[in-house]
Amino acid sequence: MFDRLWPLDRSLTGEGVRKTHDVLAEYLPLERIEVPAGTQVFDWTVPPEWVQREAYVIDPEGRRILDVAENNLHLVGYSAPFRGELSRADLDEHLHSLPDVPDAIPYVTSYYHHTWGFCLSQVQRDALPEGTYQVVVDTAFDSDGSMTLSETILPGETSNEVLISTYTCHPSMANNELSGPLVTTFLYRRLAALPNRRLTYRFAFLAETAGAVAYLAQRGEHFKQHLVGGLVATCVGMDAPPLYKRSVGGETAIDRATEQVLRERGAEHKVVDFYPWGSDERQYCSPGFELPVGCLMRGNFFKRPEYHTSLDNKDFISFAALSETISIYEAVCMALEHNIKYRNLVACGEPQLAKYGLYPQVGARRQVEQERQDLMWLLSLANGKRDLIDIAGRSGSSMERLREAAEKCQAAGILDEIEETI
Repeated sequence: MFDRLWPLDRSLTGEGVRKTHDVLAEYLPLERIEVPAGTQVFDWTVPPEWVQREAYVIDPEGRRILDVAENNLHLVGYSAPFRGELSRADLDEHLHSLPDVPDAIPYVTSYYHHTWGFCLSQVQRDALPEGTYQVVVDTAFDSDGSMTLSETILPGETSNEVLISTYTCHPSMANNELSGPLVTTFLYRRLAALPNRRLTYRFAFLAETAGAVAYLAQRGEHFKQHLVGGLVATCVGMDAPPLYKRSVGGETAIDRATEQVLRERGAEHKVVDFYPWGSDERQYCSPGFELPVGCLMRGNFFKRPEYHTSLDNKDFISFAALSETISIYEAVCMALEHNIKYRNLVACGEPQLAKYGLYPQVGARRQVEQERQDLMWLLSLANGKRDLIDIAGRSGSSMERLREAAEKCQAAGILDEIEETI
């Protein structure tokens, strides 16, 4: 799947995005949403669709260089059309490179200011000879075009929703682009295989920022009524410890569920508070919505030299890490799925466990004691106000063990679920 998606010339809009969604739609059912160019979405306007045909430079010796057909990153995203001859000095005004990362081709865009440009490594830039260069940028802006979004829904027993949001607008980048759609796609397939679901799961494939804003213009009010929590899937392909960025609320169910899952894994991880830069969690958490949406990444990719460059390639990511990330996302969804509030029906004093056949008798001493403690923690804290994540966090037990204890108590008739909507 990675190899099929890698060469497609994605941008904010365009055929490369649609081809990307066509590939994704072979792995999960997608409903396409086309937002017409010129549509006003809050403070943003959907730009004209960018049509990219070909772009290259011919050097003084007649060699074709900086050809977008060889590397999508060579052309500045949303470059305006241009044909002409330029001196080395004049061409240099339209070139972009990274002196601090001399072997990398940078990723540069100009969505809202019509200009043109080419990206190349600093090594290649330094080697350009003096002379006359021929430049061809065969692009166009289609005001009758649109921006492509897609979504799919796994229905549950309730209308309370979990959102997994990712983006499909970066060309030729592995961690900063394809890792998110890959994890999202295969997470869908795992959750679709569940025999039943309490919650409804929505998966969105958007253009970063403008696409998320347009999506909120269509779905935002629905999310205010039904969203239990959400995650933005981005930069999840590095072989690095998980990094969770909390929602703007900081104490929402998705924040507590993700942190509980990461604690239970017992492996290295990091949790940080919300900050107003990053990916589409900024839009979901904006003041008009303040939705419970965080961002679960792997490592702090933004501080790596590979960020937004050609070095973010297939060799940079780990498919084992991607697979593990799918499992982490799945565990967070299961934590939300099982995050129920319980009420102890024996309200005064603790229940006599043996009377209900709940006092553990069989097993190793440590196992028996652990099971007894799980039961006592659950029954002591189940006052109808605390949910299972609260009880797990306070007791130090796992949600899975507490859920098993809750099922036994419910079967014995001494514990009841509290039915509530978001």
